Amino acid sequence: MNTILIAIIVANALFSYKGFNDHTFFRKYEFHIGSIRSGEQIRLLSSAFLHADIGHLAFNMITLSFFAPVVIGYLGTFSFVIIYFGSLIFGSLLTILFHKNDYNYRAVGASGAVTGILYSAILLEPNMMLGIFFIIPIPAYIFGILYLLYSIYGMRAKNDNIGHTAHFGGAIGGFLITLITNPHLLIENTLMVVLLMIPIVILFAMAKMGKI
Repeated sequence: MNTILIAIIVANALFSYKGFNDHTFFRKYEFHIGSIRSGEQIRLLSSAFLHADIGHLAFNMITLSFFAPVVIGYLGTFSFVIIYFGSLIFGSLLTILFHKNDYNYRAVGASGAVTGILYSAILLEPNMMLGIFFIIPIPAYIFGILYLLYSIYGMRAKNDNIGHTAHFGGAIGGFLITLITNPHLLIENTLMVVLLMIPIVILFAMAKMGKI
């Protein structure tokens, strides 16, 4: 496994573990609109290394470990890092956009960065297959679309501390950065580009109608 990828996974695990056992630490570095708007911009980055629980951390890191090697294999380590952190920032910025007036909004998770890598990998290798629960085969692009559709549900339900809005910002970030740096994909994988845009369009349509 790539050294940089291992470092990112370890950083997420250590930072999250600290948060699991130190409530003050967790509150200090989580994504919190009121605190960010008061000047604590560090939370835009630090919140992406905290997770709500072990299951949340494991899901994000397992997903990252599946898709990161594809991005690294096609684009190299430097591009992987740019897409990871670029998607992270896109996720945080979209969250601010959607929740700017909700001063009590809180969220954590590497979901934005991971979803950006996921979307990038699917654009680069649209025909790869995944195994849901390691048994049921499913095309990766369907997994990506369902992942974001589930995020819409999470945003509407508002019953957890997971940064569902960041999924979309991350997906948009990974999507755009990959396409901008590899414009040939627009021609070679036109159908995949359109399919991956569907949940993003649904999100903004629902937001415009006031359903998010």
